[in-house]
Amino acid sequence: MALELTDANFEELVINSSKPVLVDFWAEWCGPCRMVGPVVEELSKDYDGVAVIGKVDVDTNPNISARFGIRNIPTLLVFKNGQVVDKHVGVAQKSQLAGKIDAQLV
Repeated sequence: MALELTDANFEELVINSSKPVLVDFWAEWCGPCRMVGPVVEELSKDYDGVAVIGKVDVDTNPNISARFGIRNIPTLLVFKNGQVVDKHVGVAQKSQLAGKIDAQLV
């Protein structure tokens, strides 16, 4: 299951992670976010122990959203060594997102 990332735990779980991290910025009311949600959950199982997969609810965690300039959702950011290394805005296929994670595993 994808981790629930919050303003309180983001630094520890994402910025300080030694593994690549995929972060899904979403909201309950967002239709396209509901389409991406199951894909993110599948990825969390596929990459268990290899990469960190998490979700940020933009409505309840405005500080993280503002910090990374999230204006449209869903937005998916890939982090490596605490830095954003890739970004996708909008609905994405599983293979697209897996490719972004795989690129950071080498």
